[in-house]
Amino acid sequence: MALRSRNKIQAGFSMSGMTDIVFLLLIFFMITSTLIAPNALKLLLPQSTHQTMANPITTVSITRNYEFYVETTRVEVENLERVLQERLSGESDPTISLHVDRSVPMEQVVRIMNIAKDNRYRLILATSAR
Repeated sequence: MALRSRNKIQAGFSMSGMTDIVFLLLIFFMITSTLIAPNALKLLLPQSTHQTMANPITTVSITRNYEFYVETTRVEVENLERVLQERLSGESDPTISLHVDRSVPMEQVVRIMNIAKDNRYRLILATSAR
């Protein structure tokens, strides 16, 4: 009487499960990367060789016509501090990225810097790479 085991062990390895996971990760990263909204304002930023890797919570932009924007929403300069306080309330490390056109006078930049200093916000001046 010859007794044989019905369960045979296969020495091969199936890659189908691994490829499914890789394709799901690829799709996930493709979808999440398209959700990032780039800065829609066209500004000529000053140039710098040093870059920072901090993640700002919001952006403030000043165009060459002295128009102030919080992200892509136009804000009057008188209401800018209030809008920033509403946007950054409850944040542990409030950080603002300041995008200023090259032709804007320094007094406009200092105005934003004073708002950041008065409210204890971190401020990053955006530049373009050389």
